[in-house]
Amino acid sequence: METLYLAGGCLWGVQAFVKTLPGVVTTEAGRANGETQTLDGPYDGYVECVKTTFDPSQVDVTALMGYLFEIIDPYSINQQGEDIGPKYRTGVYSDQPKHLDEARQFIHQCPDADRIAVEVKPLTNYIPSATIHQDNLDKYPNDYCHIPVALMKKYS
Repeated sequence: METLYLAGGCLWGVQAFVKTLPGVVTTEAGRANGETQTLDGPYDGYVECVKTTFDPSQVDVTALMGYLFEIIDPYSINQQGEDIGPKYRTGVYSDQPKHLDEARQFIHQCPDADRIAVEVKPLTNYIPSATIHQDNLDKYPNDYCHIPVALMKKYS
């Protein structure tokens, strides 16, 4: 199993979508690449993300990037839907250089690649979200989500 951290706006919708994807084994809502080691207080540079554990024999980073690009506006800076601010920026994070290389190659192949605002960076730290924020849209399906319902059900 391998792990990639995907950021695409509010983590509730991203988690609900990602866990339906073929080859994804587990997901966990959390925060990546912040300046502190605690969830107490402000976001301190963190981005909302989903820790995505996947089976590389069933899905690769390139495919996961394609799925991510289905649910985000890759040209938007610090905003997805009505969620605005740096904690809602888009990104891909990993401690595996090969994952970052594959993500960069995917972006390089996209139209207007030079305008794409998706971060591709090494994972410097990760903190799981509180239990109450795990699988939130399963518990509260009518909560706001920037991802269209049709996409949420596309792969399930």
